Amino acid sequence: MTETRTFTEDNPIRVFLVDDHEVVRRGLSDLLDAEPDIAVVGDADSVEQALARGPALRPDVAVLDVRLPDGDGITVCRELRSRMPELACLMLTSFDDEDALLNAIMAGAAGYVLKQIRGSDLLSAVRTVASGQSMLDPATTARLMRSLRADPAATPPVAPEIASLSPREREILALIGDGLTNREIGKRLYLSEKTVKNHISRLLAKLGVQRRVQAAVLASQLDQPDDGGRATK
Repeated sequence: MTETRTFTEDNPIRVFLVDDHEVVRRGLSDLLDAEPDIAVVGDADSVEQALARGPALRPDVAVLDVRLPDGDGITVCRELRSRMPELACLMLTSFDDEDALLNAIMAGAAGYVLKQIRGSDLLSAVRTVASGQSMLDPATTARLMRSLRADPAATPPVAPEIASLSPREREILALIGDGLTNREIGKRLYLSEKTVKNHISRLLAKLGVQRRVQAAVLASQLDQPDDGGRATK
């Protein structure tokens, strides 16, 4: 599980902005730089520029526009995180797009917010993902999970790693997919919160993902039949 990180005025959150609209970048920069515990360390207006500048700036958080002129922010998220695993990516878009949300989650994004978000809420989102937590709109994520379960064609191919999970790990994965917290899972299964946390750490490693929300997407596959026609749940 990702450890919680803390930032102060002396050790501010280093933010990298990627958006193809200069006015948006300036507005975001002014909003973020006005906070004592946040510092904008650079920006970019394209995928090419983001991948060239980002790693050298060593940001803690990258705020990425999903739509870019030469590609998309999801690609930037995946590439930057492959070079900087500790980087938290916050996807910023004007589109309430379920496909983009799914792709962002699987690329390792820590958050996904719409551009209509209030300034105070965006500041909160940046601080949340910087601390190592996920910041995804619960209503949007819940709708995505429902649509994945209702439309198997919309899900990624069943991950073979799911077969390596123990019955208990599958049970916990299903509850993660239902949006339960560690404490709620512990109460449901009569386990301590620490035991649940240990189970989740192991199942994330088996699934080859780093974030709990990525596991939640894979949880939608537990109801799908595997290659032998048997239910995987």
